[in-house]
Amino acid sequence: QVQLVESGGGLVQAGGSLRLSCAASGRTFSTRAMGWFRQAPEKEREFVAAISWSAGTSNYADSVKGRFTISRDNPKNTVYLQMNSLKPEDTAVYYCAADSQMYRRVPVGARDNYDYWGQGTQVTVSS
Repeated sequence: QVQLVESGGGLVQAGGSLRLSCAASGRTFSTRAMGWFRQAPEKEREFVAAISWSAGTSNYADSVKGRFTISRDNPKNTVYLQMNSLKPEDTAVYYCAADSQMYRRVPVGARDNYDYWGQGTQVTVSS
């Protein structure tokens, strides 16, 4: 079992930055790829970024490439999402998630591959 708690959300002006954190409990965190997803009002939850269990590989949605960076600190059981050059369209509830499979080599963006989810943290970007 993996339990996840996100933090770091808030209100920021367009062009600003935020750093989200996701603290995990459970012994298998370091063996699982981790992902960040987001859900805006009346929209489907969408993939943002993912990182492999070893941090050797990461993937990003096209909409955030070059602006967001995912990272992890396995000894601290924490995954991060650094968000720069924020835009109003980045406004959403952001969720971190842990892969259902251990030691997956390439982190994936499909929601169905993630079994463990946090409660989410709100990010609001004003224009």
